[in-house]
Amino acid sequence: MTDPDIRHRRVRLGRLELHVAEAGPADGPPTILLHGFPESWLGWRRQIGPLAGSGLRLAVPDQRGYGLSDRPRGLEAYHLDRLAGDVIALADACTFEKFRLVGHDWGGLVAFWTASFFPDRIERLAVLNGFHPGVFGPYLRRHPGQVLRSAYAGAFQLPLIPERLLTARDGLALREMLRRSARPGTFSEADLDRYAEDWRRPGAVTAMLNWYRALARLPRESNPPRIAAPTLILWGRRDPALQPGLAQASLAHCDRGRVQWIPQATHWVQHEAAAEVNAALIAFLRG
Repeated sequence: MTDPDIRHRRVRLGRLELHVAEAGPADGPPTILLHGFPESWLGWRRQIGPLAGSGLRLAVPDQRGYGLSDRPRGLEAYHLDRLAGDVIALADACTFEKFRLVGHDWGGLVAFWTASFFPDRIERLAVLNGFHPGVFGPYLRRHPGQVLRSAYAGAFQLPLIPERLLTARDGLALREMLRRSARPGTFSEADLDRYAEDWRRPGAVTAMLNWYRALARLPRESNPPRIAAPTLILWGRRDPALQPGLAQASLAHCDRGRVQWIPQATHWVQHEAAAEVNAALIAFLRG
C-alpha cells in the first residue's frame, strides 16, 4: 500500500521497536488499530483512509512478532500482559494521554485486555470478531461446537511442525486458510503475496504462533477488571472459526457494551463489509 497520506516509522518501546503506520490530522482524536493473525497493519487497509478522512488520528502498528516489527524470542514475550503493555507504551510514545482502541481477531483480545487493565487510558473500545480472553475457557466447556472450530489453535501448540506446514510452498497453507475462511474474492493474489513477504521473514511464523502458545500455556489473571469504556463489538455472523456466542459472552465483561451483527460477513468483516464497518466505526469513535 503506497498511499502518500500514510506515514511510516519505527517507534522504540524500551527494548522493542514496532513499525507503525500513521494517518489523519495531528489534532484528531487519537486512535490505535490492532490487527490479528496472520495479517499486519495492512489488515486495516480498507479502514485507514475513511477513518483518517473522518478526522481521527490513527496509529496502526505491526504488533510484536509481525511484519516489520521486532520478534522477541520465548513465550513470555507474547503474554497478554506484554501485548497490552505494548499498546500503552505506543500510546505514550505517540503522546496519546487517552485514546480510542480498535482490534480485530487477536487484536481484539489485546484490545479487551488493555481496556480491562488500563481503564483510565481507553475512551472508547471497538472489537471486530474477537473475544474477551476471560470468556474463552468457560465458553469452550459449555459449547463443544466451538472446540471443533478451535482445533487449529490446538495444532499450533506442537513444536516446529506448524512452522514447517505454514511456511511450505511460500505460505500456501496460510494463503488457503485466508481464502477458504473468507467470502470469494476477499483476498486478491496481490494481497496474499504482500502478506507472504512478512511470513517469509526469519522467525516470523514462530513469533506469530507464539501468541497462541503463550495464551494456552502461560497463567494470566483469571478475574480481569470489568471494562468501563463504551464498547462496540462488530461481528460477522458467518465466522467459521468463532461462534457468535463469544460476542455475547464478551459483553458480560463490559459495563456499557453492545453488539452490531453483520449477517453476510465472515471473520474478515472489515474486508468484506468495509463500508458498513467504516460507517459504524466512525459513528462510534467520533461520538
